[in-house]
Amino acid sequence: MEHRLTRIPFFVLLMAIGSVAMLLPAVHALVREDWLTSRTFLYGAILGLMLSLLIGLATANYRPTSVPRSQLSALLAAFTLLPVMFAIPFHEALGTTSFLNAWFEMVSSFTTTGATVYDNVARLNDSLHLWRATVGWLGGLLIWVTAVSILAPMNLGGFEVRNPAMVGEGGSRLSQITRVADSSERLVRYAARLLPIYTALTALLWLGLVAAGDRPFVAFNHAMSTLATSGISPIGGLRYDTSGFLGELLIMIFGVFALSRLTFARNMFGDHGGRLMRDPELRMGLALVLIVPGLLFMRHFFGAVEDRVEADLPQAAAALWGALFTVSSFLTTTGFESRYWLGAADWSGLETPGLVLVGLALIGGGVATTAGGVKLMRVYALWMHGKRELERLVHPHSIGGDGVEARRIRREGAFISWIFFMLFALSVTAVMLALSLTGVQFEVAMTLTVAALSTTGPLAEMGAQYPISYAGIPAMAKMILAAAMVLGRLETLAIIALLNPSSWRS
Repeated sequence: MEHRLTRIPFFVLLMAIGSVAMLLPAVHALVREDWLTSRTFLYGAILGLMLSLLIGLATANYRPTSVPRSQLSALLAAFTLLPVMFAIPFHEALGTTSFLNAWFEMVSSFTTTGATVYDNVARLNDSLHLWRATVGWLGGLLIWVTAVSILAPMNLGGFEVRNPAMVGEGGSRLSQITRVADSSERLVRYAARLLPIYTALTALLWLGLVAAGDRPFVAFNHAMSTLATSGISPIGGLRYDTSGFLGELLIMIFGVFALSRLTFARNMFGDHGGRLMRDPELRMGLALVLIVPGLLFMRHFFGAVEDRVEADLPQAAAALWGALFTVSSFLTTTGFESRYWLGAADWSGLETPGLVLVGLALIGGGVATTAGGVKLMRVYALWMHGKRELERLVHPHSIGGDGVEARRIRREGAFISWIFFMLFALSVTAVMLALSLTGVQFEVAMTLTVAALSTTGPLAEMGAQYPISYAGIPAMAKMILAAAMVLGRLETLAIIALLNPSSWRS
């Protein structure tokens, strides 16, 4: 069975998986006796499977002349063309929206961005909310699998920071992924190992949220959105759920899987199961989660002199927790807002506390996780390089320690990270310029650009001084943002590698 699956092109496999996933909202709508929605998704699943079968038969045993090109092309096609297939039943079942909005919604969900043009959650029925969360969950799973099967062998997606040191030593440490294999074979192999982990973590969080007091449907959607870092909610956010503090605590705990790949996958990336607490990404992520809320909390006593009011202990604790949870959520690019965030913002006395969240979303989570952003590994490489340069000001002839790999991260890794930062800045500039040409104001364009490129859709509501509605922007701006979401999900280096003439040679 596995051998037969590996003969099918990568993109066709994804089409079939997406078609089968349509059965979930179809069954859910059937239970709710929503016959129209159930029939629409059932027909969509049947048509999608038939189309996948026909394309699979036509392309069986096809071997591309350039494996890297075919892999990156399949990923690009997955995030641009598959949302068209996902949007068809969504558009037909809703019936009161344009296909452009439906496609935008599916691109946002599949790239785990979580931006929505439907500000009123009551406009969508529960089955459509379930489909949004399911598409986001599938997008997160795709990132997990393709990170180890496609991006890691190519030294893309953040692996370029430290993997050159491994590959340069004979490649023995990456022997399991250096063999040139078809992308479908890698997809099947690593999906079989990661899917049970991804599903089990989602189920465990779901049960925890139900035990905390959430309705099973709401808990299921929030569990999928947490693991996928999509931030999709069927009720408009965590402030409307019934699990309260305990639910937020569970979501924050499971957010650790977006900070380091070692939390769910070891011996897959050449790490040989290193100690989790020594992972630089996890340590830097935890440091940011503790330092930033601490500064926001302490500003009440040292910075916000005019706004300082007498507060009791429960109010102070609520403000501290609201900052702690929201900061961790936006660092992982999930975008869930704590029910206590407004109190935390008032407590800090900042006029625009959302700018702090913009910076955290730009940093992002760990390499090979569902989080977006620049990635903690690149920030760590630049941090270590800057620290080393400051040390050399005092001791110019000193020799840096911490081993060969650490020295290479400070040199080659920092150089590559700086190049990525420049490419990211150019991407921000280009997207902002394109949005401005469509009539979007500068501040709005900046917030929407960062939200799209960092795959943190809820940033539009909280990053600016006033909430921004995706429904109110022009149609061309939505298309530009959709392209930016795909660019932010695949990263600029992967697109450049796809366009590199050497990848088009056999």
